[in-house]
Amino acid sequence: MAHPSEHDLAVVATPSSTHVPLALAALAAGQAVVVDKPFAPTAEEARRVVAEARRRGLFLSVYHQRRWDSDTVTLRRLIAEGALGDVLRFESRFERWRPVPKGGWRESDAPGGAGGLLYDLGSHLVDQALHLFRPVARVYAELDRRRPGIAVDDDVFVALTHTSGVRSHLWASALAGQLGPRVRALGTRAAYVKLHADGQEAALLAGGRPDWGVEPRARWGMLGVGDEASPVRSEPGAHQRYYAGVVASLRHGAPPPVDPDDAVAGLEIIAAAQRSAAGHETVTLPAAR
Repeated sequence: MAHPSEHDLAVVATPSSTHVPLALAALAAGQAVVVDKPFAPTAEEARRVVAEARRRGLFLSVYHQRRWDSDTVTLRRLIAEGALGDVLRFESRFERWRPVPKGGWRESDAPGGAGGLLYDLGSHLVDQALHLFRPVARVYAELDRRRPGIAVDDDVFVALTHTSGVRSHLWASALAGQLGPRVRALGTRAAYVKLHADGQEAALLAGGRPDWGVEPRARWGMLGVGDEASPVRSEPGAHQRYYAGVVASLRHGAPPPVDPDDAVAGLEIIAAAQRSAAGHETVTLPAAR
């Protein structure tokens, strides 16, 4: 930030409580900025960063790379092809078996820290649902702390009613001894069910290279009705497309790969989910996003 002319981009990949001050400092230094998820602890703080980037005419995007998970890319293709007919219900899960808390800032309840699974994995789940089915009108949520000594939610269910009529049911849990399907989409013509999670994260941790997103046939999802369902080819997962989109924006003026307004809408949904869980009621968003 002291030598902005030597750099093209600042990437804020730090604990969530620092995202807003570091993003604002980078913008003040004249830098284009990518912010990791969750963009900010609140939608209001996120809007402040978006407004500052626009005031300065600088690039800003949020790293919701899981739009390029294999299952999400494949489902987008199937929807575009009309293979499902009209989608009625979308189910999505990020589940783990971690009965002993790991500690650290993601499991802290520090004010402004954006800890807990709703902010962590829930940010991805909500963004994928918005990416696939767009604006949300109503939100219902159940947020629980299941493990002894945990201070933030570690078992999450969120139900979204999109303005299109699609219903998204989203789960995140640290206590899933048996994993549910990664994705299940029900339509008027067929259903798509994929059991296995995208493999890019595991491949990256193992030192994989850019062909990591190709899935073997054994991990493909099933498309069809009942016993007539058959394996459908998985599109390769491609998180690297996010930064290809960043390059296209910085060099050629293309739209950002993730519009920061989408991340603000996701934070509004997270806030509505928190209100819903506290009041045991469905929350209607004041303006569909």
